[in-house]
Amino acid sequence: MISFDLCCGKGHRFEGWFSSSGDFDSQQSAGLVTCPLCDDTSVRKMLSVPNVGRKGNQPTPSSHPSVTETAIAGNQAVGEQITNIPISPPALAAMMEKIATAQTAMLKDSTWVGRKFAETARAIHYGESDDRLIHGEASRQEAEALAEEGVAVAPLLIPFIPPEAKN
Repeated sequence: MISFDLCCGKGHRFEGWFSSSGDFDSQQSAGLVTCPLCDDTSVRKMLSVPNVGRKGNQPTPSSHPSVTETAIAGNQAVGEQITNIPISPPALAAMMEKIATAQTAMLKDSTWVGRKFAETARAIHYGESDDRLIHGEASRQEAEALAEEGVAVAPLLIPFIPPEAKN
């Protein structure tokens, strides 16, 4: 079995177990993978770290209490989810949730232009292309040059997986 960290279109994160990556892909394309919190079917894989066990002779690293440990000890869940990430101040967690939700909503109405971001942004700015929201990739130098020209640019605050990089 393989465990994937998943996220729905509304930003809810959860875990899913599949027999293979191909099994996830076939279930997702059939609309069988849904968010357990909101039943959203626009589910995508998140970046995750493989679970590689320690050598038997290495000490257990000390860790911060996780939300899971705290929730179990206090018999309560944080928000609607229980997760194993270190506890963050509630205000920070709420702010990150709002940012993730806003970014997800913005990306739904935006067109992915990939490495042609700077070129496309200039064309829109100078009226050579239709006015629309776009997102893509640009180097720091390209973004700075766009800003100096008066072209509106902003980085995405939450990591984004380009469509061609998704499994």
